[in-house]
Amino acid sequence: METTEKKTIKGGEFLIKETAYQDVFIPEEFDEEQQMIAQSTLPILYYGNEEQKAKYIPKLGSGEWKAAYCLTEPNSGSDANSGKTKAVLSADGKHYIINGQKMWITNGGFADIFIVFAKIDDDKNLTAFIVEKDFGGITMNPEEHKMGIKGSSTRQVFFNDCEVPVENMLSDRENGFKIAVNILNIGRIKLSAAAIGASKATLSTAINYSNERSQFGRSISKYGAIRFKIAEMASKLYAVDAANYRAGQNIDDTYDQLVAGGMESGKARLKSVEQFAVECAILKVWGSEALDYTVDEGVQIYGGMGFSADAPMDRAYRDARINRIFEGTNEINRLLTVDMMLKRAMKGELDLMGPATAVAAELMSIPDFGEEDTTLFAAEKKVLANLKKATLMVAGAAVQKLMMTLSKEQEILMNIADMAGYVYVLESALLRTEKLVSLRGEEASAGQLDLLRIYMVEAVDSVAKAGKEALWAFADGDEQRMMLVGLRRFTKVEPFNVKDARQRVAQQLIEANKYIF
Repeated sequence: METTEKKTIKGGEFLIKETAYQDVFIPEEFDEEQQMIAQSTLPILYYGNEEQKAKYIPKLGSGEWKAAYCLTEPNSGSDANSGKTKAVLSADGKHYIINGQKMWITNGGFADIFIVFAKIDDDKNLTAFIVEKDFGGITMNPEEHKMGIKGSSTRQVFFNDCEVPVENMLSDRENGFKIAVNILNIGRIKLSAAAIGASKATLSTAINYSNERSQFGRSISKYGAIRFKIAEMASKLYAVDAANYRAGQNIDDTYDQLVAGGMESGKARLKSVEQFAVECAILKVWGSEALDYTVDEGVQIYGGMGFSADAPMDRAYRDARINRIFEGTNEINRLLTVDMMLKRAMKGELDLMGPATAVAAELMSIPDFGEEDTTLFAAEKKVLANLKKATLMVAGAAVQKLMMTLSKEQEILMNIADMAGYVYVLESALLRTEKLVSLRGEEASAGQLDLLRIYMVEAVDSVAKAGKEALWAFADGDEQRMMLVGLRRFTKVEPFNVKDARQRVAQQLIEANKYIF
């Protein structure tokens, strides 16, 4: 039995759900339970046969049944394919007998369906199964006591001689790892979108509180230190939001092209997401870290009340933290970003070394001092082009210098991933702003222009820092000096009054009393 009532706390309206776990504050914009049910449904939707889809999708889609995604094990987190759960064919050939342990299973306590990944006999790769709770042989530990997301059921799930009909194998034998990876790609961009949605709600709540809270005779929203925080949060959200929409549109366009070319819809959906797996990894990192920044600054704007469990920032702060861990930790996603790009380059699908060599040659030439382009966005496009050159220079040199040992240099790989991430997100913000100006005009898009330029300054400084750390780590002598000169050349930006831009952005948000961009 669950009852729901609204409770207003200074700074925002939240729902209180009385559950079997405990009373928790739940922002109306976010429902992690539904997100995880969708993640557990997609494997059947994309990889199931017609009989499996007909049996399970209607009930999962309507909410009559709930699902859980059983991949992680005590000793296999980031290395998912190392799972020890086993499936053995029964003597009569009618069932697979599954034995093993899964942990951190969202929805575990009330799931009707489990998507379970196990290895058949001594297979190298996982196989996926659709397991109904009523099959038996399933037991669970008590609910996990978590830092956050306390309205979500998270439990360890044990499979003890669980008999699964052979027709409930999902896709082909040993195709489970591929299913897991592709569903994680989808989960990453979904997580980023959810994180930015939560960030907007958090920022709006913080703005509202800053307008209500008075110190030294006036609202704290009138003070520069608070306005700095509001504008910095907004610039990150604006840029990552643009990147989410860009990647989503790219995936949809690719899907349409593949279907038009004759590919089956489910395969086309997976292939389209796979082609943008690098972007999904970047977005997962940038979205979750933008949310973390926002909730942290939200606590700070609330001051002492931010540390109170009776105010909304308490839950926002605790709930946000998990997003940097699930769907692959941010460290793993940074490493994956570079790894996937290098693998595509080795397959000839992506030319990295050609542009990197061209950039290296440019460093030996005299800089172009031609007539400056003063048209709108010319300066931003030049900065973006130079940041791309900086990233290619560092990545190309790292590949040439370290060769086969690069995969072990995780710090350098993460430096390169950060450079690539800032380039992608900045370019996305630039594309969005350019389109908005073309539709509305420059004056009506003044706030977005400020947000773009605020974020550009952050991107330039961050790329310069990451590039410098990487070059210090693997280059030396004249080679290092030359590339450091190149890095400084490629990370220059014309002076821009960031303080005034933040003031203008913050003023718009404070007047609206919410995030409006």
